[in-house]
Amino acid sequence: MNVNSSCWGLFVDINDTLYCSISDHHHQVVKRSLNDSMMTSNRVAAGTDTEGSASNQFRGPRGIFVDVNLDLYVADCWNNRVQLFQPRKSNGITVAGSGSLNPTMSLICPTGIVLDAEKYLFIVDRNNHRIVGSDLDGFRCLVGCYGKGSQSNQLKLPSSVSFDRSGNIYVADSLNTRIQKFLFMKDSSALSFNQPKFCPTATWNSNGITIANQLIVGEYPTAFFVNTNNTVYVANREISTIVIWQEESVNPTKIIRGNFTEPWSLFVTSNGDIYIDDGFKNGRVQKWIAETNIFVTVMNVSSRCDSLFVDINDTLYCSTSLRHQVVKRSLNDPVTTSNRVVAGTNRRGSGSNQLNNPGGIFVDVNLDLYVADCLNDRVQLFSPGESDGITVAGSGSLNPTMSLICPTGIVLDAEKYLFIMDSNNSRIVCSGLHGFRCLVGCYGVGSQSNQLNYPSSFSFDRYRNIFVTDISNHRIQKFQYFEESCGKFRMIE
Repeated sequence: MNVNSSCWGLFVDINDTLYCSISDHHHQVVKRSLNDSMMTSNRVAAGTDTEGSASNQFRGPRGIFVDVNLDLYVADCWNNRVQLFQPRKSNGITVAGSGSLNPTMSLICPTGIVLDAEKYLFIVDRNNHRIVGSDLDGFRCLVGCYGKGSQSNQLKLPSSVSFDRSGNIYVADSLNTRIQKFLFMKDSSALSFNQPKFCPTATWNSNGITIANQLIVGEYPTAFFVNTNNTVYVANREISTIVIWQEESVNPTKIIRGNFTEPWSLFVTSNGDIYIDDGFKNGRVQKWIAETNIFVTVMNVSSRCDSLFVDINDTLYCSTSLRHQVVKRSLNDPVTTSNRVVAGTNRRGSGSNQLNNPGGIFVDVNLDLYVADCLNDRVQLFSPGESDGITVAGSGSLNPTMSLICPTGIVLDAEKYLFIMDSNNSRIVCSGLHGFRCLVGCYGVGSQSNQLNYPSSFSFDRYRNIFVTDISNHRIQKFQYFEESCGKFRMIE
């Protein structure tokens, strides 16, 4: 192909037709059949050779994509939109960004576009330094969702995007002079807990059901977990037992007795092994091995673990509120004293590298660590290898969020939305397309079915119901998910 300017995007369709988007001066997309022997046989596919914002014009067209129906999608950079041109149509339809008929995310100079097999759009939102995508529930941020930068979860003026056959995303991260790979999370298959996916209108019954009272779980229950098989685990700290029951069962199906003292947290891996905090008196984390029914010490700690987490690489994390830090160690390391600090400085503070009584922790498949920083009234994100955290919710957040008072628990859903236990407000809040909102416990502190009293942690079952350790009410509450709030019900896979 002979062209009179740079091609910002190239594409060869299923009929061996080559497309070139010309951003400078001509503002159009041209094409020619590769089966035509004449190199000068270019035809205009879209655009008028004149800069503009009309439906038949571009202002700096960049990335292009042509599907099997020969529909042409163009990232119209300086019009902040994506245009669709159907075969033999000179006027485009705005399918994303400025001027779209359907609500989408705001774009600033999109430069790359990919259409998946379901005709959902994946867009390089260049000047917002991120990749966004559409699905049944609208648009959402996929990667680069934490502002411009050079950290592993950030981009700086990305230009193009591509997928491999495993669904991993590759990004040309221009100003960082690198190619970034973001691993695809395969339906949470590597996780032992339920990581749900919700629509923006998801709601729960405001009235909870008490599934376990003080007779079963003792006073002030905190150590709690629900696995992918809807098995519920709660530690009774008064009599040093782990009580286990299936969600549909009325009575516990198993009781494990141990020599732990006043446990604050527990975590259950996919093979049924139970990790339980025994740090307050005995300075350790124990593992109950499902295969042998015995306890072994797997981590030595200097104080209680307010939260435990095992990531996809079998690394155990412990947040120590009294030491104001999060430590970790590989479970494949035979030395139980091999702890490393991953967040906090062992001194309370509000700096980006400090914590003040950290509680709940969550580690996603990219090994990003989220910490409920209780007495700083915020949630901090620590990327792998970074000592400075980013405030993603609460006091000091760059983006508007709800006010938090001592958050103690956190869950990240499959869309990277935050679900937070706002303990001293006695409620659970979450983020979404339209900001933060209250989910349950929205009627003040109390003991009624629609109230909580200083809850500490929560979990989802396979059916998206919420389970809450309601500490000062000495109970476990279940809040039922309203299936009709999101239309057709889809179980977590």
